[in-house]
Amino acid sequence: MDPIVNTAKSWLTDFFDSETKKEVQQLLEKDPEEIKDRFYRDLEFGTGGMRGIMGAGTNRINKYTLGKNTQGLSNYLKKVYSTEAIKVVIAYDCRHNSDTLAKTVADVFAANNIKVYLFSELRTTPELSFAVRHLGCHAGIVLTASHNPPEYNGYKVYWTDGGQIVPPQDNAIIDEIDRLTFEDVKFNADETLIELIDKDVDEAFINASVANGDFGSQGKDNFKIVFTSLHGTSITAIPEVLKRAGYANVTIIEEQAEPDGNFPTVVSPNPEEPEALTLAIKKAEEIGADMVVGTDPDSDRLGIAVRNLEGNMELLNGNQTMILMTKFLLDRRQEKGMKGNEYIASTIVSTPMMDKLAEIYKVECKTALTGFKWIAKMIKDFPQQDFVGGGEESFGFMVGDFVRDKDAVTATLLACEIGSSAKAMGGSFYEDLINCYVDCGFYKEKLVSLTKKGMSGAEEIKQMMVDFRENPVKTIDGSKVVWIHDYNTSVAKNILTGKTEKINIPQSNVLIYTAEDGTRMAARPSGTEPKIKFYFSINAPLNKAEDFKLVEKDLDDKITRILTELKLH
Repeated sequence: MDPIVNTAKSWLTDFFDSETKKEVQQLLEKDPEEIKDRFYRDLEFGTGGMRGIMGAGTNRINKYTLGKNTQGLSNYLKKVYSTEAIKVVIAYDCRHNSDTLAKTVADVFAANNIKVYLFSELRTTPELSFAVRHLGCHAGIVLTASHNPPEYNGYKVYWTDGGQIVPPQDNAIIDEIDRLTFEDVKFNADETLIELIDKDVDEAFINASVANGDFGSQGKDNFKIVFTSLHGTSITAIPEVLKRAGYANVTIIEEQAEPDGNFPTVVSPNPEEPEALTLAIKKAEEIGADMVVGTDPDSDRLGIAVRNLEGNMELLNGNQTMILMTKFLLDRRQEKGMKGNEYIASTIVSTPMMDKLAEIYKVECKTALTGFKWIAKMIKDFPQQDFVGGGEESFGFMVGDFVRDKDAVTATLLACEIGSSAKAMGGSFYEDLINCYVDCGFYKEKLVSLTKKGMSGAEEIKQMMVDFRENPVKTIDGSKVVWIHDYNTSVAKNILTGKTEKINIPQSNVLIYTAEDGTRMAARPSGTEPKIKFYFSINAPLNKAEDFKLVEKDLDDKITRILTELKLH
């Protein structure tokens, strides 16, 4: 018998509920291709935990796959903290089934004699990260699929420090999960171990967010903000944070304020996509707002639009907001007096401009793999150093270390502080960014994502990475490739001299080419979606702000040539 069909039939036993059995039986009878996709593998942990389409099957998000994860995590926690009373905290977002899946996860923990703090309603991911340490928990879970389409859900695991799990915990937990069968999962909860939480933790988180993101900027009364939660969780936190920080001029997009897992007003609830902020930008133009802020469903990413030189609202990318936020934090530190142990952080596929910024302010810039869990790990690994802030190109930023994951709540407040301060001094957020390019060089980035679904798509992505390794790109827009950094082998090689260097960060399936003129191209399969991503970074000097449009056109033309050359248009 086909092993995939065999696995599917194992879900017809009495252990599984009648609804699951009916779903699997119908697929076995009518849709062999769908059965293949649902059962050809076990859903795996990626850069942002486990994420997948909801439904019956080992390659789907459902009560059994999440139950098995939770049982494995419970077993691991009991091994590591054998002499302690173990506590965990669970949050969930607006997605379909997030509340019921969160209760299932709570039940499994409670069935394993683990104390559970369960948020009574949906809450943001940064609040969950904060709550782990605030409540003295050993672990945390958030049920979310971030900005994925409505049919997705996910499961992110946080450790004692409030950051997502990293080595060695991640592999040790996976080993525990892999030892289990579904029948090993304990679903019968001791309800006395489940405690609902809400206002007390909310208050502590909101106070901490304001304390870390409010710098007393001038001009708050005169700064107009349009905010949209894109049907997600940030409606529970951001309006109150802005209000407490003194921003009274906030317009909320009411059509998108109600949490809704269908995300009915957008194609994708992803603030990286200009379309997602269409309603908010339209409102901003109507009322003459200075800034638009939109967040993804679990409120860890934010998209910001501000007025450009022509006075029109322009959506900035994650690299641009990260640069200006980091610079603002460094300026505030410099005003107080640097201690000499400060550092900022970024990721290997984000803008190299972060390194230039670090040089100017004489601080260290630590670079990590994609995924904020690696930035959170730095805080744990370098306790003698002072983390100022850091981000990644995918619209995430972390202000200080009170939250150990990207935090759109506090980052929204920080963006408003920058904008209101700039406006009060006769400038703007956008002009501050241009001045930053004058100081550091004008860096421009471009992301191209190719979606490749299913088993065949996974194979295609795998082959593309093989091809880029075996037949490396030799030139990019006429500039010779000098360095190839292969994070899979942890080796960086200078193509011109043959010199090799060891890469001292964990292995990952990422390949980065760097050309003589500083142009950089990175390729990596997504850890959370069926995509392969290509990241481009180019740069040129910007001698004075007045030359901005001219240099920008040159850089845009260069990106167009590169995409044409690599057939990625």
